[in-house]
Amino acid sequence: MANDARFIRAERFQTRWDFIDLEALLPSDHRARIVWSFVESLDLSPLYEVIGSREGEPGRPPPDPAVLLALWLYATVEGVGSARQLERLAQRDVAYRWLAGGVPLNYHGLADFRVLHVEVLDRLLTESVTALVAEGVVSLSEIAVDGTKVRAPVSRGSFKTADKLGRIAAAVEQRLAALKAEVAQDPEASSRRKRAAQIRAAHEVQERAQRARAALEKMRAEKEKRKKTHPQAEKKSEPSASLSDPEARCMRLPDGAIRPAYNAQIAAVPRQGIIISVAMTDRRNDAGLAVPMVDDLVRRYGKAPQHLLVDTHYATASDIAALATREADPVKVFAPPPTERQDLSPKVLSNRQRRRDREPEAVKEWRQRMETAEAKAVFSLRKLIERVNANVKNHGFGFLPVRGLIKAKAVALWHALANNLMAAHRLRSTQAAT
Repeated sequence: MANDARFIRAERFQTRWDFIDLEALLPSDHRARIVWSFVESLDLSPLYEVIGSREGEPGRPPPDPAVLLALWLYATVEGVGSARQLERLAQRDVAYRWLAGGVPLNYHGLADFRVLHVEVLDRLLTESVTALVAEGVVSLSEIAVDGTKVRAPVSRGSFKTADKLGRIAAAVEQRLAALKAEVAQDPEASSRRKRAAQIRAAHEVQERAQRARAALEKMRAEKEKRKKTHPQAEKKSEPSASLSDPEARCMRLPDGAIRPAYNAQIAAVPRQGIIISVAMTDRRNDAGLAVPMVDDLVRRYGKAPQHLLVDTHYATASDIAALATREADPVKVFAPPPTERQDLSPKVLSNRQRRRDREPEAVKEWRQRMETAEAKAVFSLRKLIERVNANVKNHGFGFLPVRGLIKAKAVALWHALANNLMAAHRLRSTQAAT
């Protein structure tokens, strides 16, 4: 019988002293230690300079920025993108507790830290890649660039046309006028505070509506520009903008569905899988983004790559000519020419040939170069960037938990740093073993 069995019962009301040695609990080869070692090597002085609490002055000290940086890097490596979940893990999981080291945390502070320091994260990406180049781990002579769509945290129902936004703005104006009148007439302080909160909420809706209308004006200008070369664009539906996130656009994703998203541009060293630059755009396609990406690489590293590996429609003919004729550091573009249609009439083929005869010499040289086996072998490395895209999306980059291009870029930079951190550790370990 159970009454005869001897066993130790739970004593949940017994007061105990627990002694925890976090250093002993975490294995010496745990990757949380790799993250902390990386953070210790960084120059984080800009993060400390913005701290308002100073020695000898009043004010509660905030958490150590190095701890917050390490926690988000490790969370990104683990595929954790929620600030609330990160707060819970810092209380329960050994690795996160070791990184936190007893520093008090809350999800508001964690969420704010993730998106407030885009310039610092951008600089850290450049400096960490520069260090890898100095070590001889990677070379920036051959770079692959690709765009990938990432979902935005808004619904299709939040997209409104210009007429709908106008009606919303008019309704908000009426609501604000009524609330202000109530605040002036209401003698009760509690009611006034409630009305003041409603006024603030109405102002927020008004501001979002104004931003959405500005985004609509931008889309209209783009549509008018497309009409000059694509007359069929006039037949498309009236443009709309999201009231929740005006910078998000409806895009066709890899699964064929059309959802609100951003277009993330990633430049990487294809062989080693090191991300060297990221950019977030609201462009639905990648055409014409090759030159801006090369300019960003020059800004970061002081020179352009010798070879740029892109998809067929990524670099336009003007991009290819502009990159090939750079004075200081010309760039050779490796991208297969568009596939020729076989059902074209002789007249169309003749007109196309005459246009190609007038193309710049750099474009003609690109067409000839891409017919060679050597150029095709170089371009074959571009497929390796798909592995980088898949890796960051498998770690949570497929869906953004933030709104706005600036915050979206911050999340992209976290993923780039986390990807490079683990890739660099793998590459250094391989070099040490050989």
